Parts: sequence; C-alpha cells; structure tokens
Amino acid sequence: MKDSYFIPMMLLMLPVWAFSQTGGGSGFSLVIVNERRQPVSGATVRQLQKGTVVNSQVAGEDGRAVFAPFNKGTYRFLISSAGYQPKTTDEYRWPGPGSDTVRLVLLNTSLQEMTVTAHLPPVERKRDKTVVNVEASVTNTGATLLEVLERSPGVTVDRNGGISLNGKQGVLVMIDDKPTYLSGEDLNNLLSSMSASQVARIELMPNPTARYDAAGSAGVINIKTKKSNSDGLNGSFTTSYGQGVYPKNNNNLVLNYRKGPLNIFFNYSFSVTKYLTDLYAYRRYFADDKSVVAILQQSAYFTGTVDNHTVKTGVEYRLSQGTTVGMALTGVHIHRKGNNAAHADWLQTDGKVDSSVLTQSRPVNFFRNGAINLNARQRLSENADLSVDLDYLHYAVERKQDFDNQLLAPGGYHEVFRSNVPTTINIFSGKLDATVRVHPGVTLQAGLKSSSNHTDNASAYENLENQQWVKDDTRSNHFVYQENIHAAYGTIEGKYHRLSYQAGSRYEYTSYQAHQLGNRLQKDSTVSRNYGSLFPSGYLSYKLDTLNSLTLTVARRIDRPPFQSLNPFLYIINKYTYETGNPYLLPQYSWNYELTHQYGSLLTTGVSYSRLSNYFSQIFLSDTTKTILYYTQGNVGRAYNLGLSASVSLSPLRWWSVELSAVYNHKQLRGFSGNNYMSTIDQLHVNVNHQLDFGKGYTGELSGFYTTRSREDIQELLYPAGQVSTGMSKTVLKKKGTLKVSYRDIFYTGAMEGLTSFPDATEYFKMKRDSRVVSVAFTYRFGKSYKISRHLEGASEEKERAPNG
Repeated sequence: MKDSYFIPMMLLMLPVWAFSQTGGGSGFSLVIVNERRQPVSGATVRQLQKGTVVNSQVAGEDGRAVFAPFNKGTYRFLISSAGYQPKTTDEYRWPGPGSDTVRLVLLNTSLQEMTVTAHLPPVERKRDKTVVNVEASVTNTGATLLEVLERSPGVTVDRNGGISLNGKQGVLVMIDDKPTYLSGEDLNNLLSSMSASQVARIELMPNPTARYDAAGSAGVINIKTKKSNSDGLNGSFTTSYGQGVYPKNNNNLVLNYRKGPLNIFFNYSFSVTKYLTDLYAYRRYFADDKSVVAILQQSAYFTGTVDNHTVKTGVEYRLSQGTTVGMALTGVHIHRKGNNAAHADWLQTDGKVDSSVLTQSRPVNFFRNGAINLNARQRLSENADLSVDLDYLHYAVERKQDFDNQLLAPGGYHEVFRSNVPTTINIFSGKLDATVRVHPGVTLQAGLKSSSNHTDNASAYENLENQQWVKDDTRSNHFVYQENIHAAYGTIEGKYHRLSYQAGSRYEYTSYQAHQLGNRLQKDSTVSRNYGSLFPSGYLSYKLDTLNSLTLTVARRIDRPPFQSLNPFLYIINKYTYETGNPYLLPQYSWNYELTHQYGSLLTTGVSYSRLSNYFSQIFLSDTTKTILYYTQGNVGRAYNLGLSASVSLSPLRWWSVELSAVYNHKQLRGFSGNNYMSTIDQLHVNVNHQLDFGKGYTGELSGFYTTRSREDIQELLYPAGQVSTGMSKTVLKKKGTLKVSYRDIFYTGAMEGLTSFPDATEYFKMKRDSRVVSVAFTYRFGKSYKISRHLEGASEEKERAPNG
C-alpha cells in the first residue's frame, strides 16, 4: 500500500516515450571564434526556442559546441564567455545545415544595457559536475535550502540531516567554495534555516579534482549564493510567503555596484519560519531468547520558530591589468526557539498500558557566525596566474533546554532539569594556488593549504531539587578540541586529439588533540592522533565522434569524524534515548570509480563502484536495564556500492521540456556492532522535472522525486518516500519582475519512515514535517544587466564540521 502513494510520481515519468520523437541526422555544431578567428574554448552555448533554454553545451578547446539531434523547428543560440559580449544568433531551422561559425566581440566599457530574455534550465550537466539553477525551478519558491537539496538529482537527506549523493554518504558541503565545517544535525539546522532565495545555483561534484579538499567520500556539494557582476548599480529583491500548517516568510536583497576597477557587492537575507516535527516511535525490547519483554510507544510533537539574518558583503579592486585584491565579510545570526511535548507509554506484551510518562522541553538555540576572507589574484604572465586566500571564521553556538518529566500515575514522580551547551569554534585557513598553461591545451595547477580549528564545547546539566538548582556532574562535561590540517596538491589537465585527461594528487596531514576535562565524578582524559595520506584523482575522456564520448573517473577520498562525534558526553534526546560521542573514532577512506557515456546533451549513462573502509556508522546500544538506548557512531567495517545512473534531457514539444534522472545502487555493508552484520540492499532514486512554456511570460512546472527502500546505516532501514510539487510563474513590470506560485508535496508523502535494529530491541519510526506548503513569491530586478553576466568566482574552499543554527 505504501507504493500506491507514489502513483502520481510514475505518471510524471510517462513522457520518456518522447525520446524517440527527436529529429534525425547527426546533430548540429557551432564553432565559437574571436575577432582573430581563434577558437574561444569554454564558451557557454545555450540553445533557445521561443526565448527558453532547451539545451546547453560548453565549447571545447577547438571552440566547438556539439548538440545532439533535436526536434524539428526554429532555434537561436545564445553564446557567452568571460571578456566577450554575449551574442544571440539568427534563427536556424532544423533539420538544416549541420554546423556554423559564430564570432564573438570583446567587451568594451561603452556596451549598452541589454535585458535577459532567456530562461535557464533547472539542471545543466557538465563533464565534471551537475549544476542546479535554483531560480529556474518554480517549485523552489519559498523553500529552504535543505528542501531544494533533497529535490536535486541524486541527492537524498535522512532524518538526522545526513546528506547522500548518488546513494553514498559522506558529502563535503561548501558555501561559495568554502567548507561549512558542519555535519549531521548541525548542518541540517543551518541549511533548513537558509532560504532558497539566497542561492543562485548548486554544484554537485561526485569526483572533484585534487584542487578541492579530500574530505567527502561521496564528493562535494558547492552552494553558490547570489551575486551580480553587471556594470553599474544593479540588484534584485525577493520576498515570499508560504503557508503549510504554519506560516513561513523569506526575504532577500542583492546589490552590486561595478565601475571601472571597483566592484562592491551586498547580500542580505531575513527569514521567519515556524516549523513542526511530528514523530511516532514503537520500540520493542527482547530477552535473550528473543521473546518480547517490554514495549515502549512514543509520540512527540515539536514546534517552534526560526529567525535567520544573513549578511554577505565585500569589495574587489583591480589594481592593474593583472592584479586584483578583494575582501569579503559574512555574518549569520540564527535564533531557534521551540516547544516540545513527548508522550511515552510502557506497554505490557498484551498491549495494555503499564505506565505513561509525559516529557515537555523548551529548547532555545543561538547560532552566530562571522567570517573574513582576504584574497588576491596576480597574473604573472599570459600563461601563469597566482591566487592567495586567507580566511578566519568564528562560530558561537548556545543550546539551552528545560526538561520536565512526569509519571502520569497516582504518586508518580516529577523530574525537572535543564541544560546549557555553549560551543565556540575558531578556524584559521590559508591557501595558495598557482596555474600555468605550459602548452596549448595543457595546464598545470599546484597549491598549498593549511587550516587550524580550535573548538571549546561545554555542557552544564542541573537538576531541580527542593526548589534549588543542583549541578549534575554525571552529565556535565567540558570538551576542548584542536585540529590542524596541512595539504599540498598538483594536477595536470590537457587534451590530445580526441583524448582529454586530468590527473592529480593531494597529500593531507592531520593532527588533533581531544581533551575532556574532568570534574569530581569524571576523570580527565586526552585522546590525540596524527595521520597523513595521499589522495590521487583524475579522469580520461575519449570523444568517439561528434556526439558520443566516454569518461573514466577515479578518486580516493576521506571522511574525518566531526568533533561532536568524538565528544563522549551525553546529549539527551528524550527520557529513554540519549546520544553520545566516541573519542576513538577513526577516519574512513574510500576509492571511487565511475565510467560514463554521454550522447550529446540528450543522454548520459554511467556505472560506478566505491569501496569504503573504516566505515563509521550510526550504532545503537542499550544500558544494563535495557530501558535506555544510546545513539553513537563507530568504525564498523566496510561498505561497497555498485551504482548505475541515467539522465535524459529532452523536449517532446517546443513548449515542453523534461529532465529525468535515475540512480540505482546495490549496497553491501559489513561490520561488527554488538554482533557481526552483513546487510545488502538494492535502492533506486528518481528525479523528474517538467518545464512548460505557455507563452506571454507564463511558465509552469511539475516535478517530483521518489526513493525506494534504502539503507545508509548498518542498523537502520528507511522505507520508500517521495513527493510531487507544481508551480507557475509570470513575468511582470516589463520583465523586471517575476511572480511565482508553488505547491510543494501535494500528496503529503514526504514523511521519513523506517525500522531501526538495536542489539536487544527494534524501533519503528515515522517522522512528518510541515512539507505541504503553498508559497507566493515576487522578485524585482533593477539596474543594468547583460544577457549573461560575467562571473568573478569566489576565493577558495573553506568551512565543513562545526555547530548548528
């Protein structure tokens, strides 16, 4: 019966038949050259039909962009490249000539104002990454960043905030090329408090080059916030209101001023969201002979509000033709206030209620983050560049919570206690990168990076005894963590005839010391570790003909345990469930292999294999009384993942385009967690997006995703889940404004549901959120803007394992 909820998802995928409706022939190619008739490599070529982007390609080293055969009709092409004036071609009728040459003209300061008329596709696929254009999808209206991610191709999010990419856990999440230093629930809380209106695009990179940090077994997710780079004063303002069970409001302002060598940018976002989580759990406890000895049934309802203020501002100045310096400042303030109620019934084996416990808690969380980036870029010659980035990040997090446990029976107990868990984190990072083009088509890159992370995490628990607050030293804790990572890398990238290649390696050395300070009941303890390793990566890509190419990618990566997972103190989830860290966790390492075949921009298929050693998984332990269960993490063995993937981009009709992707994984988890485990599962994740152009400024969308039964941890099985969303947009105010309406999770099927196996117990759970939401948004753009703006990319890649918002 569960699968019947997803019949609408299957209906969304019916247009795959339209694959056979494309026109015949051997495709179409454009050669992009400059005024000297030299090839312009890397130019972006977008295929337009009635002003809507239906396809896009990147020109190769020879300046050629190749398109697969497409539907009959008339098309234009929009070509853009840094330093050149964007150009829209005359109309081409297909079927027709198989190729043409387009000449680009260099930019000059007197370029007149032009207006964007093309619509970017929601997803663009490139050789090294998949790009999600957030604003191009109407159903992202009013959504949080986490909601956008879980609807992105190949991305899944579990109930604890763990993010998987293409069926694999362990993702390095970056914002503007800088790691967030967040993981698990902490990262979940930050992303769920950020609005999609802050984000321009999301880059999904399953096998990044050695230039990126080696962290992230499944790859890198890079979130690029909005930033305009057009000349003059320009920007945009977006406001949205959403209504689910509770209201949600998001606002975003982007300003940019560019004149001559000076560029100043400013981005401010403010959101107020009321949330809910409805959780049900049914736990059975077993004797040694596997007979049921007790049953615990829990229902919990968590509500609260989240206020988020985010500011990012900075300046870039071109000192000379080859020298640019810049500074960026970021500030985040998140206030989360909740009101939670949980009801636990102890049941006899026949189902009769033996006793009931009511737990009420009032969590208050503050998250503050300040960051400073200083960067410089120097062109040493026509073929050599040097860049430097210096970063300082400060996190201040405070978690306060009041608990009230009551046994609902005559003469029952009444327990009252409270906790305060403040955390401060200071991160310093420096990075140097050099690029040298030693030969036409051959580029060398090398760099150094060093980072230092100091974390101070205290937790104070107090019990109310005789109307006095008394410190509880059995739960209180003070944990200090110092981590240093030093890295060096080198890569070579080039092309020889039909063969493109990239090879590189990165060495990272890590040292850390974790110190748990003692008190009158707990001993002082210290754990330290030093380790270094080499992380090779690279690809070979061979162009079989104008349409077909094969690419083989190999990479070795690492996941370091976040400091929260090393801290052995107890964190109370409810009266019968605690979470604790493991100071002896080791890093896990992975080898990832992938072979992909690409047929123009129409079809991409792939097969992948990964092997994960020292696999750390969430594990579950019970105390001697078998009433309290502990969530923790441990190195439990190895994980193997065989994956098959396919993505199709097609346009069955000139007003209708479809993006469909599917990832199948055969996963095997082996390890020891109280018992020897071997778990095997086959899972499928599907994303589909329909874009509809009704003309006269009206566009529509119908999209959704579906995941079969899946497993991310050895002891936890997740049941099928998915959702369907729709929306519509209309350009107004002479195309300077856009009005959008969306309806997300129409059938309210986005619940997370599963079964957890403990050593002496099992637990069924189902978690619902306020995911069925109707949103209305309005965006107004002002100032000059080019058809495609030039981009000044961010500084480096720094920020992934810290506290929550």
